Amino acid sequence: MTIKTYEAIGYGITRIETGLVRPGLAACYVMQHENEVAIIETGTHHTVATIMAFLESNKIEPEQVRYVIPTHVHLDHAGGVGGLMARLPKAKLVIHPKGARHMIAPEKLKAGALEVYGEEKFSQMYGDIIPVAEDRVIVAEDNDTADLNGRILKFLDTPGHARHHFCVYDAVSEGVFTGDTFGLSYPELVTQDAPFLMPTTTPVQFEPEPLKASISKLMSLAPKRMFLTHYGLLESPEKWVDSLIEQINAYVTIAEHNKHSENLESDLTNALTQYTLEKLKSHATSLSESELHNLIKMDMTLNAQGLAVWLSRQ
Repeated sequence: MTIKTYEAIGYGITRIETGLVRPGLAACYVMQHENEVAIIETGTHHTVATIMAFLESNKIEPEQVRYVIPTHVHLDHAGGVGGLMARLPKAKLVIHPKGARHMIAPEKLKAGALEVYGEEKFSQMYGDIIPVAEDRVIVAEDNDTADLNGRILKFLDTPGHARHHFCVYDAVSEGVFTGDTFGLSYPELVTQDAPFLMPTTTPVQFEPEPLKASISKLMSLAPKRMFLTHYGLLESPEKWVDSLIEQINAYVTIAEHNKHSENLESDLTNALTQYTLEKLKSHATSLSESELHNLIKMDMTLNAQGLAVWLSRQ
């Protein structure tokens, strides 16, 4: 499967491949309206050059970019913010109230990532995290809006995956940029134009009831499409709500069943993997079980870690 670096998906929106780990894992989006531009999600620091190359090839001046908008501060979504802002002199960073401080002073964010990955792997995956001047930051509360030359973007507080998470509703496309709230849908799992969605419960702030409430909040807008960071355009999102909720509930059941395990994360990873592979059997994908296992392995490990943290708080 070939993933294009840049893909125009309508409504003045281009999907950009961020280059994280493998093609088709993470995306960001450039929205053009008249002579102004918003960049939603940034990928990592390594993605900055890819975004800037897109702007240059489309004769978009850096000064035309008005907003940089990560849905939350996890590094696959916001790692490139500082590097991008340094190259976009008139842009403002629009960020969740609970995420702003991590972009202004990212030392703790970087230290946490270094602790998890180590210096070499952190550099390979994320590159660096560069601070943003406080006077260039706009904090977006629930239901706040931003005006992109008459195109209104609405910000919706959507905890559940992370408490510093918002989603962005665009009235022109009647779509939502969902970050991690509406799950993951990898291109390799699309069959006959039917995607396979699964939740993401990565550390450290997964909360099942708020996540389900956030999904309902998004659907109350009756969106016609979702722009997923992981990965790409999803039409008719109402078709996948029940499955997402069912899987979140199943994750909680699996977590509760294993909460006294001496090897909690390992047992959770195995249980989540088997559960998801069973779901995929009815999805009629052409991939072998081994290929499917490799594709979901990282997510199942991270989801297990997130569930373990959630259990520790109960």
